[in-house]
Amino acid sequence: MPLIAKEKNSSPFSFNQRKAILAVAFLLKQNYDTNCSDNYTRLLKLLYFADRQSIKETGSPITGDRFVAMEYGPTLSNLLDFVKQQRPDNMEWDKYIQKNGFNIRLIKDPGNDELCRYEIELLNKIWQQYREKGDWEIVEESHKLLEWQQNNPGKSSKFIPLRDVLNALGLSSCSDDIETVAIENKAAHQLFGAGI
Repeated sequence: MPLIAKEKNSSPFSFNQRKAILAVAFLLKQNYDTNCSDNYTRLLKLLYFADRQSIKETGSPITGDRFVAMEYGPTLSNLLDFVKQQRPDNMEWDKYIQKNGFNIRLIKDPGNDELCRYEIELLNKIWQQYREKGDWEIVEESHKLLEWQQNNPGKSSKFIPLRDVLNALGLSSCSDDIETVAIENKAAHQLFGAGI
């Protein structure tokens, strides 16, 4: 069972498992000096920052994952379930990523065929911005985000509504447009599959 129970309409975006794996792999490859491994809490925070920034700049995240507030800051729900081996569809993840304690390691490079130039540049920018920060420094950075502070779950977990993220990003005036487009894209994705 997933660590975080699904909440109805918790995200208007469609989770893209393949792109999420490619984004994780891209960040792990930057850690070549540690055998392409990283603390999973730290790595999921970096991906949260990237998804958040992508929404700010393009109106759409990279992974489409659900945002969730946890004790150590915001994270990505589906990816956390993959890390914790709490999903039945773990096979694709397991081909490329291996967990060892609190670290995850890249065991096979999936490439980055589904990441566009913007997404690669954004992931690289996030990596460069936070590469020197340790695990707890990243947690502290994530605790400064308004959407986490508004949804601070204590020792539990709580989904972060997209509207709270948009408000924190100063996008409240266009939040209805972003949510509408995201919901329409999700409906098309469910109707026609991942190939759109």
